[in-house]
Amino acid sequence: MKWIFNQAQKISSECFKLLNANLFDIGDKSFSLGLIFQLILLIIIVFLVSRAFSVWLKHRLLIRMGFDRGSREAIAAVISYSLTALGFLIVLQSVGINFSSIAVLAGVLGIGLGFSLQNLASNFISGLTLLFERPIKVGDFIEVDDLLGTVENISIRSTIVRTIDGVFVIVPNIRFVENNIINWSYRDPKCCIHIPVGVDYGTDPILVTEALLAAARMESSVLSYPSPKVWFKGFAESDLKFELLVWIDQPHESDPIKSALHFRIEHEFRHRGISIPFPQRNLYIRNIDELGALFNKSNPDEATNGKMPAQHPTPAPPTNLSPKSPNNWTLRDLLRRVTYFEQCSDLELRQLIEYGYRQLFPSGQVVCQENGPGESFYIILTGSVEVFSQKIGKYIATLHEGEFFGEMSLLMGTPRSATVRTLEDSILFVVERHDLQKLLVEHPGLADQLAQKLSERQQALRNLGLLPEGSLEETPLIWVRKRLQTLFGI
Repeated sequence: MKWIFNQAQKISSECFKLLNANLFDIGDKSFSLGLIFQLILLIIIVFLVSRAFSVWLKHRLLIRMGFDRGSREAIAAVISYSLTALGFLIVLQSVGINFSSIAVLAGVLGIGLGFSLQNLASNFISGLTLLFERPIKVGDFIEVDDLLGTVENISIRSTIVRTIDGVFVIVPNIRFVENNIINWSYRDPKCCIHIPVGVDYGTDPILVTEALLAAARMESSVLSYPSPKVWFKGFAESDLKFELLVWIDQPHESDPIKSALHFRIEHEFRHRGISIPFPQRNLYIRNIDELGALFNKSNPDEATNGKMPAQHPTPAPPTNLSPKSPNNWTLRDLLRRVTYFEQCSDLELRQLIEYGYRQLFPSGQVVCQENGPGESFYIILTGSVEVFSQKIGKYIATLHEGEFFGEMSLLMGTPRSATVRTLEDSILFVVERHDLQKLLVEHPGLADQLAQKLSERQQALRNLGLLPEGSLEETPLIWVRKRLQTLFGI
């Protein structure tokens, strides 16, 4: 037993000597194996502590403070690197290493590393630039060269980008500093999608506009503000060039949204009889009579009275006849039935179609709910609606084709004062709040109509006790003009 104890004591003594044996000197500091192990252990502890603090800061404190994902990642990364560097310096200082003694060595090593590891140094500086300047941040949808995806992580050397196919790509940071970057999420994720289409010559441009806008407004991912637009891009060799512009707030879903819009555009074109042309060439033969004579001489049996065989002309495509059902009428024809727009030219009606859209309401459907928000203005194109108060259980009025409603709550900034329900299948022209300004600028006479109707409806609501007396101190026309100036700057 004593022998075992003595052997163990000898081994521990030898290990102690080995750990404390001087390996090399840097300046006036001697380095031993034990000191090196101590340094490594302390550096690992510093790294783990800074990493744990960064995770706590990112997932707890910064979330409570309301920072977005990109800001949380950038702040946590900078603090983590700063704590690691500070901890490393403290560890070196605590073991007695004099920085002045290793300055020359550090300079020599720095020069050597600068030449041999230029790319690593460039990516390191680029990573710091991305973290501090923040041209991109975690969560942004970006496009650099041919790479399109979402930023998942930004580190000192590289950035991880997840493509729309779910593939993770590790990109050196230098690419984001040297190349042009398209950041679809920079400040505002709202972006515009362009959908080019071509139609046959002779197609009605207003009909194309209506079809494209109808397709855009049926897609739920398309924003109602800014409103969809249609541009006439020009006259091509075999078609008329149009372009649909829609705005979305999910740039990472741009490809699925484009696909959905293409499906809807094809459906609307087919429903309205609009044809999309394909490249083709026509051959015109100038000396057809001479060729016919030569053909008859060489093929007398196939000739017919000395003429070329009968050619069957290609039948012309059927013209689109307007169906009798109002549901299948174009929006232009429906708007022309309204008194305010019956004198409008085709170009004015095309502009009007961009301000609003038609919507079919079946019989008995509630269009506006009492006490609901007033964000839309309605013009009855076909059918009729009933206005009544659920609060007192009384009928107020019946509105028919050419009349409008919804202006009171929109102009007065109050909830809906009554409920509107269709009495039959009705088509309404709906204008959202942000497009009403454009409509009234183009049609100033409509503001006078609004003032007159507003006066009549206010008096009717006062008689029913739904509107307090003296709610307007000025005449309705003056009040509406001032209200339009306040709301829309008209």
